[in-house]
Amino acid sequence: MPKASSTATQTPHECVISVGSNIDPEHHYTQVIEILSQECELIAHTTPIRTTPVGYQAQPDFLNSAVLVRTSLPQADFKEYLKRIEDRLGRERGPIKSGPRTMDLDIIAWDGELVDEGYHRHDYVREPVDELLKESGRTLNGG
Repeated sequence: MPKASSTATQTPHECVISVGSNIDPEHHYTQVIEILSQECELIAHTTPIRTTPVGYQAQPDFLNSAVLVRTSLPQADFKEYLKRIEDRLGRERGPIKSGPRTMDLDIIAWDGELVDEGYHRHDYVREPVDELLKESGRTLNGG
């Protein structure tokens, strides 16, 4: 799997990821941290918070957190990599977009630039990301 590299031809990127799960969330959160630790350079992560579902309500509460990693992959490739992690953790994409899931991984910021407006729309994204930024000494352009 992709590893951050220090070669001269690959400039590493820092990526803030929003993490969410409401199917066996403690287990899947632990797994995603292990995967990212082994396959990327994990810089920091927040303690998960429990949140109520948004949209489709007939489902369990979520655990949400934020993770900061470094990768040599371009943004589009890293996004695909995150979707493959979701699949590895049993993510099933059904007819209800906001329905239950084992894992949801979204790129919120790339090299300090906000790339997902979910940061402004959802407390369950913004609060963990703000905590992560504060703890890691990072800032967010466009936040």
